[in-house]
Amino acid sequence: MLNPKTDPSGLGSPGESTVHPVEPIALRAAMGAFLTGVTIVTARNERGEPYGLTVNSFNSVSLNPPLVLWSLDLSNDKLDLFRNAGGFTVNIMRADQEELIWLFARAETDRFAKTDWHWGVSGQPVLCNTLLSLECREWAEYPGGDHTIFVGEVVNINASEGAPAAFFKGQLSAHNP
Repeated sequence: MLNPKTDPSGLGSPGESTVHPVEPIALRAAMGAFLTGVTIVTARNERGEPYGLTVNSFNSVSLNPPLVLWSLDLSNDKLDLFRNAGGFTVNIMRADQEELIWLFARAETDRFAKTDWHWGVSGQPVLCNTLLSLECREWAEYPGGDHTIFVGEVVNINASEGAPAAFFKGQLSAHNP
């Protein structure tokens, strides 16, 4: 049972809701069974330096206008960096970029020192040789529980060939189409 707080009979007191949200740990376990792509979201900080982190909470929102979204935990110390960057790049990673994925997932390191990247037309850093890079300008920001949801309007796309990196049940692996 994924939600032990739910009254399966549905016969709670009149006017009383018998359905409650699942526990965070249950949702985390359930969502682990959802195959997600792996991205590194990059942005320019207030000093004009590149910054980025590994993210798997990403999806498209709209074709017209061209919008995508990703989310960041409110406890992340770089939240204000992304709030103030004016945009971001979503770099969709290839399966053979596992080392880079883990580099950007670790606690503070000099992530860009040995990384092939360039400034994009959006003014945001773009990682080279990724499966896809979507350069975005800020469109909107929304509260999302314990996360902030960033929506960006796609202003440039860089694409290449390769198999995508995927995250499934706590493991990073290749998905071969």
